[in-house]
Amino acid sequence: MAGGLVALLDDVAVLARAAAASIDDIGAAAAKAGAKAAGVVVDDAAVAPQYVRSLAAERELPIIKRIAVGSLRNKFFIILPAVLLLSQFVPWLLTPILMLGGAYLCYEGAEKVWAKIAHHDAHGAGEETVQDETTLVSGAVRTDLILSAEIMVITLNEVIDEAFWSRLAILAVVAVVITILVYGVVALIVKMDDAGLRLSQRSGAVATFGRGLVRAMPVVLTVLTVVGTAAMLWVGGHILLLGTNELNLHFLYEAVHHVEVAAHDATGVLGGLVGWLVNTVASAILGLIVGALVVLVMTLTLHRRQSKAAAATATPVATTRADGAIPAPPSRAAPRRDAPADQAPRG
Repeated sequence: MAGGLVALLDDVAVLARAAAASIDDIGAAAAKAGAKAAGVVVDDAAVAPQYVRSLAAERELPIIKRIAVGSLRNKFFIILPAVLLLSQFVPWLLTPILMLGGAYLCYEGAEKVWAKIAHHDAHGAGEETVQDETTLVSGAVRTDLILSAEIMVITLNEVIDEAFWSRLAILAVVAVVITILVYGVVALIVKMDDAGLRLSQRSGAVATFGRGLVRAMPVVLTVLTVVGTAAMLWVGGHILLLGTNELNLHFLYEAVHHVEVAAHDATGVLGGLVGWLVNTVASAILGLIVGALVVLVMTLTLHRRQSKAAAATATPVATTRADGAIPAPPSRAAPRRDAPADQAPRG
């Protein structure tokens, strides 16, 4: 009896160690896969603060919470089942889908670069419109659906060789961690100036630190936007580079790989860093080229049609006189035949 109990306890210990090892493996795989989606994560964190820009300070955190909950719904109820079914039954579709996501990232990054060069806001972001909270949250959750889908597909592509349940666990971990990370950072960003204002009302070094936080806020948002744009071009271009190689179009990948290896071999101890930089810059250039082509196509087709439709439905604006009064429309009455020539006709 005692021997059986000892054997049972030994089996339980073995199972516990196996479970712990499995959890460690899932955690490591989730971290590695999540790192591959870093560009989209940075972009998500850069986009999200814009949704609470015009809200009262006390409504910022509740709105961010609602968007975060909507993001989790997107990931667990829509994206996760879809990508798992794809990976289980039609895994060959993952590379084309991933490349579509990469092209979208390139488009977003190139459009932001073009908006900066042409001095206008991408997607009409410069228009200050006041929306009710439900509409605002719905729009933010729809945008999150696209970014979250890219994150999950990139993650899945890294763990495609794992067993089904391991894939499920890794994707679930990545979904939760990235959602908490993104919207936690967003909450910190949007409350940085509020915290700075409170601290600035104190005295001494604390007040100086608070004023520094307030002054740093625009710089932080600018840096985050620049980093997010660069990350979109880099990650999107790298996805396309690897995707073309997997689709047996090897010339681009081999050309970049040849230059990367040459740079690695020529720089000694710095070879790893220099090789990575060469690959990153090449991916970003490819992303910028592809994104610029997509921007051009969109400008010549969809955006032009939208501009024409907007012009066709625009209503003329009444002009005003110098005194602010709106002039009456001209009279349509014909002059009387017996009216004297020096008298104005009756209206």
